Amino acid sequence: MGPIAEDDPTLGLFRVLRDDGTADPSADPFLPEAQLLGMFTEMLKIRMIDQRMLMRQRQGKIGFYGTITGQEATPIATAFATQKEDWIFPALRESSIMLARGFPLVTWLAQVYGNAGDVLKGRQMPSHMSGRSVNQVSWSSCIGPQIPQAVGAAWAAKLRKDPVVTIGFMGDGATSEPDFHCAMNFAGVYRVPCVMICQNNHWSISVPTARQTASQTIAVKAHAYGLRGIRVDGNDILALYRVIKDAVDRARAGEGATFIEALTYRIGPHSSSDDPTRYRSEEEVETWRKRDPIKRFENYLRNATLLDDARLAEIEKGIDAQISAAIVEVEKFPLPARETLFTDVFAQTPRHLREQQEELQKLPPAPSEHGGGH
Repeated sequence: MGPIAEDDPTLGLFRVLRDDGTADPSADPFLPEAQLLGMFTEMLKIRMIDQRMLMRQRQGKIGFYGTITGQEATPIATAFATQKEDWIFPALRESSIMLARGFPLVTWLAQVYGNAGDVLKGRQMPSHMSGRSVNQVSWSSCIGPQIPQAVGAAWAAKLRKDPVVTIGFMGDGATSEPDFHCAMNFAGVYRVPCVMICQNNHWSISVPTARQTASQTIAVKAHAYGLRGIRVDGNDILALYRVIKDAVDRARAGEGATFIEALTYRIGPHSSSDDPTRYRSEEEVETWRKRDPIKRFENYLRNATLLDDARLAEIEKGIDAQISAAIVEVEKFPLPARETLFTDVFAQTPRHLREQQEELQKLPPAPSEHGGGH
């Protein structure tokens, strides 16, 4: 491979929206009004959910939560750029794709609480949502395994001639894992219908990107594996939509995989267990807070006369009511029934487990089984 041209898309930064929310008319996709407002509503919804859930964690209602504050644009753009049959292999900050695809909020929140309303029956850590009904796989707290899983699923789709595209997400830290290199190599060699998206939020928990790699960008790594690569402003939902939609369409047309680096920033802590003040400055955070993807998109919608104070207040009121009602409902659920300990392990329950289940059922219920799941 020869030298990379200065105007190579892996070295630049594709943008539609300027920092003030005005758009480059030559790059603006000019999406329909309903889609623009739908994208804005979903971005605002996950931010408001995150605020409420972090509060619930501090109150001791849930054990753990991972917010995506500042990174709302990438998952919501992905939800609108893919088709319902496409499969999502998320990392920590993409579970909002499920909601944008129609997954019930109550069931989504029940996974955070780990109670009887959870389709996973309380067996996963909070913030590890998944749902077969919307083709979203659960991610692992071990960094990176979802990337080769996404490539493998895409490879299977190609072999079956199934017109499905898979999306494999990762953070910047995952690009230092062996799974990243395996996935990129297989994706390149077998030209699978996969789009791999790195949300480079500058901090792999507490390690800055500069200590993750000496590459000029993360996107430039695509060249080494024979993949199409592009670097995009991760706080610009219109740029993200264009780039992801193009990559998905290319994959579906049999033109192979694409690697996307979305340059963004994690405004809040890595999770509810993290104290980011120990490893980064407030000045840095404030600089990125001024590039808020929701506010930037709001300014665009206002400039297009699609949004004003009254309509914004109406949207916020509707979201708040939806979240409040869902929390009330989800906190009424009991803990998962204890007999579920023995389900979903074997197709036919073996004798020794049946005996253990019978013994367990003879015991009186624990005090926690009398109350709700919170």
